[in-house]
Amino acid sequence: MGETFEIPLDIPGVKIEKVALNKAGDFIITVSSTVEGTSCHCCGRQITKPYGHGQVVTLRHLPILGRRTYLRLRPIRYQCPHCSGGPTTTQKLSWYDPRSPHTKAYEQHVLFELVNSTVADVSAKQRLGYEAVMGIIDRHIETKVNWNKLTALGILGIDEIALRKGHRDFVTIITSRVEGEIRLLAVLPDRKKATVKAFLSSIPQRLRRTIETLCSDMYDGYVNAAREVFGQRIQIVTDRFHVAKLYRKGMDELRKQELKRLKQDLPKEDYQQLKGAMWALRKDQAQLSQEELAVLACLFICSPRLKMAYDLCHDLTAIFDDALTRGAAIKKINQWKRRVKRSPVSCFDDFLTTLDNHLKEIANYFEGRFTSGFVEGFNNKIKVIKRRCYGILNVDHLFQRIHLDLMGRTLFA
Repeated sequence: MGETFEIPLDIPGVKIEKVALNKAGDFIITVSSTVEGTSCHCCGRQITKPYGHGQVVTLRHLPILGRRTYLRLRPIRYQCPHCSGGPTTTQKLSWYDPRSPHTKAYEQHVLFELVNSTVADVSAKQRLGYEAVMGIIDRHIETKVNWNKLTALGILGIDEIALRKGHRDFVTIITSRVEGEIRLLAVLPDRKKATVKAFLSSIPQRLRRTIETLCSDMYDGYVNAAREVFGQRIQIVTDRFHVAKLYRKGMDELRKQELKRLKQDLPKEDYQQLKGAMWALRKDQAQLSQEELAVLACLFICSPRLKMAYDLCHDLTAIFDDALTRGAAIKKINQWKRRVKRSPVSCFDDFLTTLDNHLKEIANYFEGRFTSGFVEGFNNKIKVIKRRCYGILNVDHLFQRIHLDLMGRTLFA
């Protein structure tokens, strides 16, 4: 035997009877309870008359010096003098769940290990079965939001992600942001209006009063569901970056057409001067290098229509960047629409229809400058979780894993 030292077990109401090592080198710590009495499982009253012991319980506990550690306990049974027949009840202690083969401290340790990891990895490192790890998740992480734990919602964000790329099996992610803290509210199984409306209707009235704004893309299912549930009480904002994606898509389609035409019309040497035009068109004007400016100058000489589309595109971006009131912004957007209609370019035709249908929600951006940036950033985290886990197709499990990665360090560190 080498030198020894003492460490606290940090479990209330137990006494260590014996410590031993098994053949596998694991610590086996035999303990007994120092807590007197329990609640009768029939009448619920406190009982203190001992009546033997229950079966021996072996529980996995936190590792000691890298060795697996188990606590062995034979719980006391108590007889109830108040109930007919004198039924007996096995004592329940606060530091373990009778349904679990682990102590609560060890389960919290496993949950902390799961943050930014996978069930398979933790299962291998802890030498626990996969189903045992899943059981720990199910016991401690809810599959739906617990409204009782929330005091305010602030800004709501609604967006969707695909469970499997290319299969169009979308799930809707609903989040809230209060004072910079993001909370997951729901992972809905589809993006149908009825599904979203049912969830929004389930928000308690006390929390509905705390919603400041709802940020979304232009999908009618989200907007109409929110309008039917909240009416005009909250402001619905269409994310400006989703708007920008649409009008820039029109310019990008024109670019493809023009470059295809120029490839046929120009000599090969002249066409080579347009190399890199796609990235130059997409970059912010202030960030263009001299080489990229030269590419654009050459491109616009060859394609005046693309130059008009480029200028119109950046003029609309400038409106969103400018410090305008909502009324002034609507006026400038309407002026921009008239310029587009007078121009010879047709690449913005679809966008103009979208603008007419959603101008109210788009213009709401100028009230508080709210965007779905926090939603998009959160969605990127979800995509990382899916890739790390090689896909998660069960929406309840996806909710648990997102919540665990988001709040796990706070809850279980």
